Amino acid sequence: MTAHLARVERVNPMVNAIVTLAADDALLEADAADAALARGDAVGPLHGLPIAHKDLFVTAGLRTTFGSRVFADHVPSETAVIVERERRAGAITIGKTNTPEFGAGSQTFNEVFGATRNPFDLTKTCGGSSGGAAVALATGMVPIADGSDLGGSLRNPASFCNVVGLRPTPGRVPSWPDATPWFPFSVAGPMARTVGDVALLLDAIAGSDSRAPLSVGIPAAPCADALERDLRDVRVAWSPDLGGLPVEPAVTAVLERQRGAFEALGCSVEHDCPDFSGADTVFITWRAWAYDAMFGDTLDRHPGMLKDTVVWNIEAGRALTGRDLADAERARAALYDRVRRFMTEYEFLLLPVAQVVPFDIDQPYVTEINGEALPTYLDWMKSCYQISVTGLPAMSVPCGHTPEGLPVGLQIVGRPFDERGVLQLAHAFEQATECWRRRPPLLAALAEP
Repeated sequence: MTAHLARVERVNPMVNAIVTLAADDALLEADAADAALARGDAVGPLHGLPIAHKDLFVTAGLRTTFGSRVFADHVPSETAVIVERERRAGAITIGKTNTPEFGAGSQTFNEVFGATRNPFDLTKTCGGSSGGAAVALATGMVPIADGSDLGGSLRNPASFCNVVGLRPTPGRVPSWPDATPWFPFSVAGPMARTVGDVALLLDAIAGSDSRAPLSVGIPAAPCADALERDLRDVRVAWSPDLGGLPVEPAVTAVLERQRGAFEALGCSVEHDCPDFSGADTVFITWRAWAYDAMFGDTLDRHPGMLKDTVVWNIEAGRALTGRDLADAERARAALYDRVRRFMTEYEFLLLPVAQVVPFDIDQPYVTEINGEALPTYLDWMKSCYQISVTGLPAMSVPCGHTPEGLPVGLQIVGRPFDERGVLQLAHAFEQATECWRRRPPLLAALAEP
């Protein structure tokens, strides 16, 4: 714990990843963890590991701001179930990680704490919305972290920071407290520097909880001890643009260099992709509905206090009609059926995590790709959010770097409820390529005399 806190003290002022630090309590808990080992007590799988919690997850007695000025001094009385399970498994809370306001957008900045910087290039964004978590991992401030994902928030920052982020099947990791407990697109999940560590954390946080209705009845599927697998003749669909999305050439070049790694593992790799027509309608409609449900009352009580993109999403939700929701649900049913059929032919779908490389820290969101204008702050995240609406498990795993040293992640999508399979393929790819070993240059600079 002392070593990790020392790293926080040296690195965090440069990147602004951990926004609330609980150093004194963490040291006391580390002493208690040492004492438990000395007594020979039975301990959990995360015993003694420092962990930081995304600032969207409530933590009783520890400030939780949601990245919003409205909650800048908010100290909740409840603790999120994911945090409860991490602590029950032995992890020790070191603090909270930065997030955009209410997790809106894949660029981590807010008016409470400012922006979180990419440790591979401090002039670039780390992605989001679990950006603080990704940076804390990449810089060694914590070994494991938690995050959440609606349109890519576990995967996008993992891609931008050369770490691993897993978006589980909805319900695999229970979400509570939750204003929209039946909403199937927003999930909580694990992040770490390696696939094995993500599997370790997933095993600790997954499983049914009666407070989270989507989790009830989802079978347990331990993963940490089942990562090795013979992948010969496994059919894999390779899609560099998810059927026609604009993707920066720098991203495509990195991914194409690694396609052969799957062939070397014995996989049968074919260029193919499901038909994702209708996915945009599904995501945009239900996201707007959810933003009104979750944050509409906050907007009414505190007009002028929320950022413009959040207000836009809330107002879009309030403008929805019954016909809009019906159209979106019909589109989701058709999409699910097409993707289900496709995934009976292929066990995995491989594609970019992000359509762009990390961009300027002062740019709120991407407005064009390859000369194609993007009308909203959500459009550059389609390679993630179109996967979100399928309900399939998906992971970002380090895939390589651009000539400028910027990380690029590969997205691995698996069959329904098959987190274990996704982890197995990601683990094999990770071991074959070792892209995860590349560390931010600022760490090397800190080691210099």
